[in-house]
Amino acid sequence: MQSPRHHIKKLSEQQELAIYIHWPFCKSKCPYCDFYKELNRGVNQDDIIGEYLNALQQYYDLMPERNIKSIFFGGGTPSLIAPKNIEKIINCIVKRWRISENIEISLEANPNSRYDTMFKDLKNAGINRLSLGVQALNDEDLRFLGRTHNTQTARLCLQEIVQTFDNHSADLIYALPQQNFKNWQLQLGEICSFGLKHLSLYQLTIEDGTVFARKGIKPLDEEKSVEIYNFTRDYLAQKNYCHYEVSNFALSGFASRHNLTYWQGGDYIGIGKSAHGRIKLNGRFYSVTYPFINEELTPQERAEELIIMGLRLVEGINKTDFKNICGLDFNDFVNREKLQQLKEQNLLIETPHHLKTSYDGFLLIDYIAAELCS
Repeated sequence: MQSPRHHIKKLSEQQELAIYIHWPFCKSKCPYCDFYKELNRGVNQDDIIGEYLNALQQYYDLMPERNIKSIFFGGGTPSLIAPKNIEKIINCIVKRWRISENIEISLEANPNSRYDTMFKDLKNAGINRLSLGVQALNDEDLRFLGRTHNTQTARLCLQEIVQTFDNHSADLIYALPQQNFKNWQLQLGEICSFGLKHLSLYQLTIEDGTVFARKGIKPLDEEKSVEIYNFTRDYLAQKNYCHYEVSNFALSGFASRHNLTYWQGGDYIGIGKSAHGRIKLNGRFYSVTYPFINEELTPQERAEELIIMGLRLVEGINKTDFKNICGLDFNDFVNREKLQQLKEQNLLIETPHHLKTSYDGFLLIDYIAAELCS
């Protein structure tokens, strides 16, 4: 596999770029998770970080004129990375590329990796947005989800990140088997009490190949899941959280800039095992897999991705942006007959400039995307 500089010319125009740093190592593997990860045993961080820095240099050689809008440390459990190594990665980026004035530098942390000064150390390393993988706020649900922290530790971490950072988020999982409405109401009310700027709330899905799938675990039935989802949207709206993406809610001005890059079709690169990205160079589209570019995408393939990702946003797909990114006219690309049928079914709302799902359609995004691209 060749370095990208061997077969793609350098970019001449200035564009924004987001950078994802993937740390695949965890203390333990959760039974619901299907992300690529490895157990944190015998890991030589310095060697791995050295590989990451070399990859960043290669991408800088390819795209030196980009403005970096965000850096996101995800995983796995990136809070297991030594803060000195996080600082090395951030410094490598900021010393090479131009940096947006309001750059967002996020890191996902797990409560089970906490030590007394962890959050202060992460802030000193350059992190300005902390996302905490709480997943549940009662011990019974945490045990079911295979989490190795308890509710007391989660609460302590939540208090610390709110005190340490100006920008913060937390994850919860709902629609667990046998989860009742009261259970979720209590957890949602408590998570809101911490004053977090952002919440990511994920419905439990049983993915092939996971421990849950092998055990035959079933999520909450669909009717009850929809009831919880609808309640969640209404409740968080009363708490001034804007629902801006299927699973994401934010106070005004605190939507994740990095994740919006994915959903709005911006360019990003991924560093680390299993990390991937999408970039546009000299009018051509590439799917990139760490550490090298390995596949050119057609405009039609990129257009399909823009529809799949754009429908996840409450504001939907901006038709002008769609054409600016992939070069295809939105109205010519989509299946207009199917689009009209979906509108008649009250699943889609169309204006001259946007296409978005209705309240009901938001629960059927995969189906709607497949119809539009058929």
